[in-house]
Amino acid sequence: MAPILAFNGISKRFGAIVVADHINLTLAKGEALGIIGPNGAGKTTLFGIATGTITPDRGRVLFDGSDITRLTPEQRCRRGIARSFQVPQPFGGMTVFENLVVAAAFAGGHSEREVYARCVEVLDQCGLSQKANRRAGALTLLDRKRLELARALATDPRVLLLDEIAGGLTEPECVTLVGLIQGIRIGGVSIIWIEHIVHALMKIIDRLVVLHEGRLLADGDPDAVIHSASVGEIYMGIPADA
Repeated sequence: MAPILAFNGISKRFGAIVVADHINLTLAKGEALGIIGPNGAGKTTLFGIATGTITPDRGRVLFDGSDITRLTPEQRCRRGIARSFQVPQPFGGMTVFENLVVAAAFAGGHSEREVYARCVEVLDQCGLSQKANRRAGALTLLDRKRLELARALATDPRVLLLDEIAGGLTEPECVTLVGLIQGIRIGGVSIIWIEHIVHALMKIIDRLVVLHEGRLLADGDPDAVIHSASVGEIYMGIPADA
């Protein structure tokens, strides 16, 4: 299947620190791809390159076959790329519903009233209907995570980038979140999910990638990758031949 998102020869460094070293990576339409790796491996930088907030030193980003490397974040959002952030960043003084309206109107270039119906659908999908008029700054962590997802979904993405969205949640809250993401997958959205809560990630993904020091260390079947010697070595400090 043709990729909907592709990183071709992506390289990026900040001074002496290499955060992406000639990365070639694709995401197929309808696929859920997981990315793991130690802190500083370059995972979130890759999301910045995908969404246009970080410009690569070399390489190209392709979306549905078109080169988007020089497009602005706004242009990429309107083409269908959305992301969540590790630390939810809602407009705290606005209501939950108002947060969605801002996202949906901005992404589609519509008036507020034109996006109301879509925002109501997303509220229901994310389990936030009963909290539509609550100030976003007063939400629990789980509901802030739900709102972070809802704001991304309100833009009608074709590709959804999730950055450690399960972090800080209890086990029951993780189960709730996984169920929500499974529903998003059924809707046909392609997903890349960066996560340290690996058992949550493994319930969703079709394929697993490991980044280490800006390089692609492994890419393949999730079970095979997670049990590989090289992955054990970088996480546990155990030599691969031990």
